Amino acid sequence: MAVELFNDGSHIVHAFYDLVDDSASGAVQCNQFLIVDNGHGALIDPGGNMTYSGLLMDMQRYFSSKDLDYILASHADPDILASVNKWFVASSCKVMISSLWTRFVPHLTTGKDNKHRILGIPDQGTVIRLGNCKLLALPAHFLHAEGNFQFYDPVSKILFSGDLGTSLISHEQAAEPVTDFYSHVRHMEAFHRRYIVSRKVCRFWANMVRQLDIEQIVPQHGARFAGRQAVQDFISWVEGVECGVDLMTQNAYQVPN
Repeated sequence: MAVELFNDGSHIVHAFYDLVDDSASGAVQCNQFLIVDNGHGALIDPGGNMTYSGLLMDMQRYFSSKDLDYILASHADPDILASVNKWFVASSCKVMISSLWTRFVPHLTTGKDNKHRILGIPDQGTVIRLGNCKLLALPAHFLHAEGNFQFYDPVSKILFSGDLGTSLISHEQAAEPVTDFYSHVRHMEAFHRRYIVSRKVCRFWANMVRQLDIEQIVPQHGARFAGRQAVQDFISWVEGVECGVDLMTQNAYQVPN
């Protein structure tokens, strides 16, 4: 079931938190997002086979799936993009992903010539026109993938942060916004310490996103941060988190017995 994050009549943002039954399947809980603007649509991180039907059904309420403009992929993991071949069949959409990953996307398809439908985002990011709005693909390299992007919607003022902000909670919990940030940190710490590469890039990211007008930060796993205070609390936390190579020592690199 879709959760409406924004709707002004012509611009709609839906999030899906329950298309992966994490308790039954053992798969990681993940979120998918649909943006519709004046009859044009984009899916952000649409996921794999478990999420395809639910997304397809919701889309029909606003426009035909065959008119889908874009799949916007933060990176190339299977929980982000494994369903891409089905979307290529169901629509004429194009995939936008880091230029580092464009040659990996065909491995998720039937092998037909879809090269013209796979668009590389340059390292510095880009502006994406959707209907009457302009989305931003923001550099988020090494948060956690080598070529990684977040997507900012200036109409809804939502930042789709990919794996940054991940919390390891159930899909029922994920559907509700964070109400107590500092109690929520314990659900994020382990993931960020292992999957985010370094505090250095976290600081660069914080400096970048503070320039934006953000009302919600919405990760691809777990709960969203809604409201100015929650957004600022999260940015400040990310800026100071020690993670990835910051924590590595020689003990992590030993020949197994």
